[in-house]
Amino acid sequence: MAPAALLQRDVPLHRLNTFGLPARAAWFAAIETPAQLVALIATPEWRYLQRFVLGGGSNLILTGDFDGLVLHARIAGRELIAEDDDAWTVRAGAGECWHDFVCWTLERGWPGLENLALIPGTVGAAPIQNIGAYGLEMAERFQQLEAVDLATGETVTFDRSACRFGYRDSAFKREAAGRYLVAAVTFRLPKRWRPLTGYADVARELETRKIADPTARDIADAVIAVRSRKLPDPARIGNAGSFFKNPVVDAATFARLAARYPEMPRYAQPDGAVKLAAGWLIERCGWKGKNLGPVGVYEKQALVLVNRGGARGEDVLRLARAIRESVRAMFGVELEPEPVVL
Repeated sequence: MAPAALLQRDVPLHRLNTFGLPARAAWFAAIETPAQLVALIATPEWRYLQRFVLGGGSNLILTGDFDGLVLHARIAGRELIAEDDDAWTVRAGAGECWHDFVCWTLERGWPGLENLALIPGTVGAAPIQNIGAYGLEMAERFQQLEAVDLATGETVTFDRSACRFGYRDSAFKREAAGRYLVAAVTFRLPKRWRPLTGYADVARELETRKIADPTARDIADAVIAVRSRKLPDPARIGNAGSFFKNPVVDAATFARLAARYPEMPRYAQPDGAVKLAAGWLIERCGWKGKNLGPVGVYEKQALVLVNRGGARGEDVLRLARAIRESVRAMFGVELEPEPVVL
């Protein structure tokens, strides 16, 4: 296909974001191979278009039409590329569904990603957000990624250090934001595997199932059950998953809060700071199950904002601001949204 033939005009995006928010892209291109993107970068039109890279749309709030080019990463493929005494090394295209990829590794007997089961989105988006759940961050299994530089068309390899991973953060959300399209990601899955069952929800689910010595598949099934009970299916109720990061406060701030709220959930950090549960803070402020216009707080999990029908981006941001103001006023804690706002 000629590079110009990849470009589509005036494309609706409501089906390409899990919140179901209305917006249109002035230009749109589905990228199925890195070579397609490189050819597109070489066209004269490229330099004049503002660009946005779209994955699964599960961590995105659209606030209106985009007067530029949306690049939809659909690069497929997954394979075992190496094996040694310590690990299996697996590589997946950026457009692969993350949950399907996790299940594929487990079906082949390669543990390591089970705690991240049922997280929405694509493989290519996983390192950008450094997705994490139930005691595991993607960075702990990450080896490298390949990305196309949108300015030059060059393919660049990033190791873990270059990605500068943080809590739900990476270089691709900061200094490298908007510069690259992730093409493929490689993971190293440990043969000396140990189950991670420290989170109470997962431990209770395994206990209910009477599983004392869980396999990786057992943990994945427990995680899927817990997430299915607590989080809405985007195919039925529009949402972007967890809307706020769990805030991290210093020891003095936590001591002040704990004196007033001894039941407050807390997770000690290696540096002495304490991570708080954003959902608990929001629920204590009375937001759980409440609506503000066509957007609401999910009745089963206060960390999730949902589209009650007909919501627009500004409706989502209005509710998010109101929640942040409530938490700040009651606890003196600042909540930071997770989704990208476009």
